[in-house]
Amino acid sequence: MPESGSTYAAAGVDIEAGDRAVELMKEWVKKASRPEVVGGLGGFAGLFDASALARYQRPLLASATDGVGTKVDIARRMGVYDTIGRDLVGMVVDDLVVCGAEPLFMTDYICVGKVYPERVAAIVKGIAEGCTLAGCALVGGETAEHPGLLGADDFDVAGAGTGVVEADRVLGADRIRTGDAVIAMASSGLHSNGYSLVRHVLFDRAGWALDREVPELGRTLGEELLEPTRIYSLDCLALTRTTEVHAFSHITGGGLANNLARVIPEGLRAVVDRSTWTPGAIFELVGQAGSVERLELEKTLNMGVGMMAIVPADSVDVALTTLADRGVDAWVSGEVTERTAPEAVTLTGDHAS
Repeated sequence: MPESGSTYAAAGVDIEAGDRAVELMKEWVKKASRPEVVGGLGGFAGLFDASALARYQRPLLASATDGVGTKVDIARRMGVYDTIGRDLVGMVVDDLVVCGAEPLFMTDYICVGKVYPERVAAIVKGIAEGCTLAGCALVGGETAEHPGLLGADDFDVAGAGTGVVEADRVLGADRIRTGDAVIAMASSGLHSNGYSLVRHVLFDRAGWALDREVPELGRTLGEELLEPTRIYSLDCLALTRTTEVHAFSHITGGGLANNLARVIPEGLRAVVDRSTWTPGAIFELVGQAGSVERLELEKTLNMGVGMMAIVPADSVDVALTTLADRGVDAWVSGEVTERTAPEAVTLTGDHAS
């Protein structure tokens, strides 16, 4: 008998499963829309009506792309897939809003070893929910099956977003002045950065299991590690509408000092006082379990601050009131001064206990 011909399915790619995943995700994508979106899911490209930008004098498009790193391993091990998408959206849209841009739309890329339709749909559900929280649309994406390169249960996610900002309203270092206040906005936890260190410390060194009940956290370790990234885009845009804002800084990989330094101009520095806040218990646990020095923690993790705003001193009260009204825990963490040392950001004091 002659050997039967090879097929795509025999090579490990299940087109029917992919089609089933698309059908399952459609209801979630439909919820993550804006009036400017043209058409629905299923085309080769997502369409967005750019005539909506006609109200701008000189619209600048902002673009950002990111993933969620090794946090996907936590989702895989826990079998919980409907929150990781919110992390993805947060990583992208909160980079966009730093320059003052309103996020308009996102696309996603999901790479799997094997398509399990319900799992892919759950990931997209989280992305759609994140887009809704960010005020942007999910206009399309791609699910790729890579048998032989990824294990059947392995996956990764990435996304790209586009936003718009009026040219004369772009925020950044050129607006910052001596005497400006630095406002910190609380993170929801680790967000989506530093998980290679966290996983090494808690799993490899401490030997903790994801279902371990941790009294300091008030829940299991896995539940804490899977806590979604807070999405600040609408909160930041609200600030720009209610008061004067000079700059934002999204605190992601590299920690607070390194990210804040990216928006501090030559000749100035931001002095941030650690005593103005207490990081969540997870940060102390990572430090203790791995004997991680404070400097290493601070250059890897957000230490309880997910976003920072730099505003004139006379904008502080309105800014804090605006954020409080939106349910964002925020506080004045420092100020901008003349630079008398090489560093653009100086951290002082010790965290409140």
